[in-house]
Amino acid sequence: MSDNAAHHQPPTVHLVSFGYLHGEPPAADIVVDLRRVLRDPARIRDGGLLDLDGRHPVVRDAVMTTPGALSLAAGVFLAAVALHEAGKPVTVGFGCAGGRHRSVALAEHIAVLMLADGFGDPIPVRVDHLHVHLPRVLRDGDDTPGGGR
Repeated sequence: MSDNAAHHQPPTVHLVSFGYLHGEPPAADIVVDLRRVLRDPARIRDGGLLDLDGRHPVVRDAVMTTPGALSLAAGVFLAAVALHEAGKPVTVGFGCAGGRHRSVALAEHIAVLMLADGFGDPIPVRVDHLHVHLPRVLRDGDDTPGGGR
């Protein structure tokens, strides 16, 4: 790609979901730790959400109806847009415990906001879910939905 073509190509916002229990966070301009901020659908008893992930509408609803979730999403969206408008690619990492529910739901929610940007043209976005395909990580005392702390 020539330098001229690169200048006409808008930078991409890269949204990455991951699980802290699977290792270190990926390199990112912004990393959002959701473990103590958003409701964990895996802990909802009899909700049937344990085997679903954050791409499923029921899981996304459970996560995004957590008090403060929409404000958090709006803040992260605005921060990513500000970095994007500086003309550089930006990566935002969203981490939860296992990388299957909260981080995926928030990344998907913000991707929709990017594509429907009310400030102007849609913002090019790429979403990667690093750990969504992995089985849920169980900890001591956490062998049932809603178990653990």
